[in-house]
Amino acid sequence: MFVDRVTIELIAGKGGDGCLSFRREKYVPRGGPDGGDGGDGGSIHIMAEAGVDSLTALSHRKFWKADRGHHGSGSNRRGKDGKDVIIKVPPGTIIVDAEHGFVIKDLVEDGDSFVAAKGGKGGKGNARFKSSVNQVPREWTPGDDGEVRKVNLELKVIADVGLVGKPNAGKSTLLSRVTKATPQIADYPFTTKFPNLGRVVLDWERSFIMADIPGLIEGASEGVGLGHEFLRHIERAGILVHLVEPQPMDGADPLENYRAISEELVQYNEQLGQRPQLVVVTKAEIPGAEEIRDQLAEQTGEQVFLISSVTGQGLNELSNSIFQSLEQAQQS
Repeated sequence: MFVDRVTIELIAGKGGDGCLSFRREKYVPRGGPDGGDGGDGGSIHIMAEAGVDSLTALSHRKFWKADRGHHGSGSNRRGKDGKDVIIKVPPGTIIVDAEHGFVIKDLVEDGDSFVAAKGGKGGKGNARFKSSVNQVPREWTPGDDGEVRKVNLELKVIADVGLVGKPNAGKSTLLSRVTKATPQIADYPFTTKFPNLGRVVLDWERSFIMADIPGLIEGASEGVGLGHEFLRHIERAGILVHLVEPQPMDGADPLENYRAISEELVQYNEQLGQRPQLVVVTKAEIPGAEEIRDQLAEQTGEQVFLISSVTGQGLNELSNSIFQSLEQAQQS
């Protein structure tokens, strides 16, 4: 199961209490105060780690609590600090305050971390209050409470290239041919139920990450179909590759499908309309595919690629063009 959004509650550890104690030893008539400080409570860290690819593990545990600090004791012994808790999430996870809705931290790179709930400070023992005018202090302080916070974790897949298009446009098949990814492939709508990622390797020094986003339909930006749940995953993509099926199974017009999906992207996020995009007609082995390619090229005024994931036609040309577009996007 792929999970890309969870809500969890974090409870950091309470600080240990300071100690009220006086030194009492044989042959030491004036022992004085020796109460130690309490230990600090454990904090809760959220850390991005490569290899973690979804938030599934967190969906089964809604509450996270760190250990409290130990109390101080006599002989000026400080209490032991509570153990921190580290929650591991995929790179690309955004931490959002669940109550107010603002973004707390965006964990983009492997190793990025954030203290989401800080442990309470340990209390002071009575030895801390000794002074020239207070030789026998009986003051001590309790440990502070740890922070309590509810956060939303939202995953935005990090990929160089996002594949978009109608269901059955051939995104999963293309991903399986140019990478080692093994997405589910079938001849019915919404085969892809969650984003799939794979690395396209051109040679030993040229490669990029490609993501197959679940098929979009008209109205996706308003919550229709499956695609709206995953539109945010293409926000990080450097470029978009828009796949168009030449003969849709539902008999729809391929050019109208291209227009509808392009409009959905803009309605979801205007910046997606300005993102570099390569238009690709898939299933070149089908009669009429070349004609659809020419019509799209005329309509867009851009180069339109014609590929076949079955025969391999045009795949190398497309992969090289994608890499060139990524380089241009990085330089601009």
